[in-house]
Amino acid sequence: MAGDKMKRQTMYFKMITSSLIRRRSRMLVALLAVAIGATILSGLVTIYYDIPRQMGQEFRSYGANLILVPKKGQTALTPQTVEVVTALIPSDDVVGIAPYLYETIKVNEQPMMAAGTDLEQVKKTSPYWYVTGEWPEEENSVLIGQEVASLIGLSPGDPFTVTGTDEHGGSLTHEYTVSGIVQTGGQEEGFLFMSLESLNNFMGTKNGFDVVECSISTSQEKLLSLSEEISQQVEEAAPRLVKRVTESEGTVLTKLQALVYLVTAVVLLLTMICVATTMMAVVAERRKEIGLKKALGAANGSIIMEFLGEGLMLGGLGGLLGSCFGFGFAQTVSMNVFNRSISFQPLLVPLTMIIFVAITGLACLLPVRSATEVDPAIVLRGE
Repeated sequence: MAGDKMKRQTMYFKMITSSLIRRRSRMLVALLAVAIGATILSGLVTIYYDIPRQMGQEFRSYGANLILVPKKGQTALTPQTVEVVTALIPSDDVVGIAPYLYETIKVNEQPMMAAGTDLEQVKKTSPYWYVTGEWPEEENSVLIGQEVASLIGLSPGDPFTVTGTDEHGGSLTHEYTVSGIVQTGGQEEGFLFMSLESLNNFMGTKNGFDVVECSISTSQEKLLSLSEEISQQVEEAAPRLVKRVTESEGTVLTKLQALVYLVTAVVLLLTMICVATTMMAVVAERRKEIGLKKALGAANGSIIMEFLGEGLMLGGLGGLLGSCFGFGFAQTVSMNVFNRSISFQPLLVPLTMIIFVAITGLACLLPVRSATEVDPAIVLRGE
């Protein structure tokens, strides 16, 4: 029994294969349509699943998307509080966390705002900063904003004297050197930036931060969930989402994903039409063959299985080719749009094959129905 079943399956496969080969010109057209559709589909799905990561990394160049400030009744955020918040954020999602401490100082009797921060983290959270000169590497080196440089007339390498007032009202004086001038087009151009250690040594300030900027690479939904978790579990810190960044990111992602849905639906529809048209032409060519088979006793079931087998084989082979070419398509789009490589999704290969086997199966329904309606008496008379 098992041997007979194997022989029937082998014969069935040979029959389908030989039928496809005999009509290779038409079948190549159908196969090409399926392969192109599968290429676009698998490429778009790959991009669809990688868009949040790619867009998240792209939007991180626009600055932090989560800010921590002290809750009411708190004067500052302690390093311990920042450590607790950092532990709640998945380490793989953290781009940078930059704490800031602000103090009022004077330069040439002009009141200014000095910001002490972790400058290495600022490079990660604010990559859009344009620095003329160098980032500070020594304790007595500072970055100054473009407005400050224009007001006082300073250039990279120039020394200048800063005066301040300690907590007891005493006068403080220290000399710094301009390492670089920062341009952002925002309020940062009116600040002086130095390391936290340098500002603390000069002012003798408290061991805490006024604000902490966090750049986190994650979806808007996860960021909202993280904000709620921090608000509930950390009593000293109040999280604030930077809406101009998070909402813009969410809007762009929604529109891109809607575009992927639309293009996918159009591609699947066109693939079905092309396969159905090709199979209808094949049925019209094989009317005499179908009539002869029916006259010899072939049941409609066997004719249905034959045509469906051809269509499903086209779908499987086209899906396999398309899933391979689809990754190349997605990689090309990702490199040209985001200038970053994309990750391969192995599960897309069987998924694409299954989808296009189903698509070609649906596309064959009308041609198969037409084949079963062939009247052998009429066909064999040449009518």
